[in-house]
Amino acid sequence: MSDTLVEPSQDIDPGMADLTIKQRYWLLAVACMDVSIVIASMVALNAALPDIARQTSATQTQLTWVIDGYTLVLACLLLPAGAIGDRYGRRGALLTGLAVFVLASAAPLVFDAPAQLIAARAVAGAGAAFIMPATLSLLTAAFPKTERNKAVGIWAGVVGSGAIVGFLVTGGLLHFWPWQSIFATFVVAGAGLFVLTCTVPSSRDENSAPVDWLGAILIGAAVAVFVLGVVEAPSRGWTHPMVWGCMCAGVALAAAFTVVQLRQRHPLLDVRLFGKPDFATGAVGVTFLFFVNFGYFYVSMQYIQLVMGYSPIQTAIALCPLAVPLLILSATTHLYLPRLGLRACVFIGLLVISVGLLCMRWLDIDSSYPQYAWPLLIMSVGIGLCTAPTTSAIMGAVPDEKQGVASAVNDTTREVGAALGIAVAGSILAAHYQNQLLPKLTGLPTEVREPILSSLAEALAVTPRLGPQGEAVAGLAKRAFLDATNSALLVMAVVLTVAAVFVGVWAPGRDGEQLRIVRRLRTRRTPPPDDRSWQWSRAGRGW
Repeated sequence: MSDTLVEPSQDIDPGMADLTIKQRYWLLAVACMDVSIVIASMVALNAALPDIARQTSATQTQLTWVIDGYTLVLACLLLPAGAIGDRYGRRGALLTGLAVFVLASAAPLVFDAPAQLIAARAVAGAGAAFIMPATLSLLTAAFPKTERNKAVGIWAGVVGSGAIVGFLVTGGLLHFWPWQSIFATFVVAGAGLFVLTCTVPSSRDENSAPVDWLGAILIGAAVAVFVLGVVEAPSRGWTHPMVWGCMCAGVALAAAFTVVQLRQRHPLLDVRLFGKPDFATGAVGVTFLFFVNFGYFYVSMQYIQLVMGYSPIQTAIALCPLAVPLLILSATTHLYLPRLGLRACVFIGLLVISVGLLCMRWLDIDSSYPQYAWPLLIMSVGIGLCTAPTTSAIMGAVPDEKQGVASAVNDTTREVGAALGIAVAGSILAAHYQNQLLPKLTGLPTEVREPILSSLAEALAVTPRLGPQGEAVAGLAKRAFLDATNSALLVMAVVLTVAAVFVGVWAPGRDGEQLRIVRRLRTRRTPPPDDRSWQWSRAGRGW
């Protein structure tokens, strides 16, 4: 590999140049199925946690790590896994990930101790880290640029709706079978996908640059400790030494990673890519999009089940309308993105999601499903406008031989954004729920008051034993939960609006250029770029 990083000039990977249209779309179908199992696995066990707790006697902390162990390992290994796929072959990385995922998913069918279950989920997360970036990098290597936005849009739509599919499948399985059926389904589906993946072609970086193992260790550790701090924040509090210590350590390791990458001849990730407006817009857009998506899902699923009284499968069906505009807009990105431009698509999309979040604040404890559904559809339109353009912006800013790393950046920002969204929404929900409810429970004994204050689910389990006043206390708990939910929705809407303003100022428009005032400010601070402006400097200088 040369010492320069240049704009990609190849229209398609040489190893995939002979693929027919049918073969390319078969690859797209397999890649979408592969990534859907990763996304479904992120959310599938949420509805099964009560059953797991009863059968395994797992504590609340252990139940949390059954979910978060998967996400944490997935997030910290994405960038190294993407680089390994670029170096040694993307289909090989994908098959390795599927094999690890299947074996790890089979373990809970044999062992059911909480510690063993957490370990199995962590190993499954390691497998998922090899699956996720390889699916997208194979697509960008196989499709010519004239069709790439369409393929990426379909992939992004599947990723965006994969959580709903996971909820739906899980709800159906738990309606008839025990929680182990979820893992059995993962084993069967993963094995089938392994066979299908063997039928697709592979690609790799033909220049065979060595993997930057130091960079891989630094960024993996940075993401791991930062996400660990974020995950622990709702239960320990944001001021707990472990929480801010982990987050500060993550930032410090990320800074060390940046310094190392600027001095490496063959870096894992060219961090100067974040200076490109399209790449930065994509990374920021994806991060905040998933911040809101997962934060919203966290509070909304509890509202649907605990306030509206829906079962897990009814909840999944209730969320299905979210997938319709999302899939349509993602699959047609290639039609409107060239006409509107990245700036307009992402700016409008983020603002539309904010409007949907604010409309959700009109819900009450006795609201009907239509009252819940129409703000959901507004949000879905905004998500659909953002999802594919942000992913395309990241992938299009990186050379073809580094598509695995670009895909890993796209996936890592999703995971970090999702972890932050759940942590922030969960913290606001818990704090406001307790603050609203505590003054109204002064007459209850401590052994009754504490579980009611811990969560709405605990409150609804306790109140039937309180006799005539139980119904009134349950109503107070639901009202406090609704007020806390509204606070979380307001914070997420404000955060998303700030992100939209950043995109509106920084992102390139339809002509590929930033706003004139931004270009002038950047020109004053940096020398005019020459035709080698996107090349590496061994001395580690900027663009």
